[in-house]
Parts: sequence; C-alpha cells; structure tokens
Amino acid sequence: MPSLRELAEGRRLGDHQAMDQATLDWITANRPPSFPDRPARPPHAPLLLIPPTDWFADARLADSIHGVLHGARVSVLASLLAGEHGLSREGTAALSVAAAVHDCRRRHDRDDVGHGRRAARWFARHHQTVSRAFGHRLSMGLIAPAATAMALHDVPYGAFSSEQVRTYERARQFTDLLKAADCLDRYRLPLDRWWPDTTRLRIRVPAWLPPVAFDLVTTSEQHRLDGASPAEALTHAV
Repeated sequence: MPSLRELAEGRRLGDHQAMDQATLDWITANRPPSFPDRPARPPHAPLLLIPPTDWFADARLADSIHGVLHGARVSVLASLLAGEHGLSREGTAALSVAAAVHDCRRRHDRDDVGHGRRAARWFARHHQTVSRAFGHRLSMGLIAPAATAMALHDVPYGAFSSEQVRTYERARQFTDLLKAADCLDRYRLPLDRWWPDTTRLRIRVPAWLPPVAFDLVTTSEQHRLDGASPAEALTHAV
C-alpha cells in the first residue's frame, strides 16, 4: 500500500488521509536544519484539549491528519501563542477550545471548502457541552470570537469577502492566533512545500515555537503508530 507521501507526490491523495510509518520517517528525517537538536522549554504552560471522536462529522476522520491528534496539538500551540500575545486565562481557554474542534465538521481530508463555517455553527449550538467536556466554562462574550475564528480559519486572508472582513475585524486577535496555531501543525503534512510559512500570518511567531511544533508532531504521531491511544500519545508528547 502506498504511503501518504507517495500518494501526495503522485497527486493521488484520497478523502481519508492517515499517517503511516514511512511518511513519518520522512518527516522526522527532514527536520529543518535551523532547528536546535532539542527545542527550548516553552515559557508558557501549554493547555492540551483532546476532542472526543464522536464530535467528528465523519468517524473515519477522527484518526486522520485532521483528526484528534491535529485538533489537540493545535489547542496546545494556540495556548502557547495566547501566552506569548498576552491573552487572559479565560481568553486562552476559549481560543484553545476553538482550536481543539476547528476541524471537527470536516467531510474529508482534502480542501473541503466551508468546513470552518460548519464547525463554527456546530460550536455555537454545542458550546456548553464542549465547555463542560473540556472543563472550561466560557463566558458568552468569548463564544462569538471563538466561533468567528473557527469560521475563518480555512479562508485565506486575501480571499475574505466584504462580510468576512467585517466579521474578522470583530475577532481579529482570535482569528490570527488560530490561523497561526493551525499553520504551525502543518509539519504533519507529507510534502515540505506544505509546511508552515509564517510570512502568511499576521502575528509574530516566536522563534522557539516552530521547533516545538515539529517535535510535537513527530513525537505524538510516533507514539500513536506504536499503539498508544490518542490521549497517551499526546500526553507523552506534551
């Protein structure tokens, strides 16, 4: 069976894309040469939120490249960025909750235009259940910016409609931070031209964070392939 990397090189990626050992070995072997051998310890405490598999629109996607591991890692990266940019404890929690579930309404692992908007609508309906499950009660004033960030996370800045621009202005920081956290988890992708390009972002990403993001991918994915549960793999990586 071809690896995810082989499928990507041949432009044959399907609706369901899952990590495999050959692809992860290639990712690990191509660690950016500018990265230190061991990442610095983050100056902010990470917040790890693991979305349940039954929150995903398609159960097959829970173990895909946009599944539980991805959502949980983005929650960690979002919390670290929130600390770097001075969000309150409550704001950090709301951003991390949005990060954990930003892809849960995907129908497949390709572009799936509109999945962010679907996730935002789902979150608006289920935010109380989500908040209770994660143990973070969110104030009503943070539900709207969290949902907006989810709705816009998959839309390039340059493709915003006039309505999306107006919506973005009401939740600029949350949107910028979620886009950045999602971008930093792109080290999981099987072609390095798809890896993070921080010049596309509108916030500052500290130099210590991309190496942390890379190792978070390789460590959690390896433990998952070795048979650990998502929670075990993520807890060990964090």
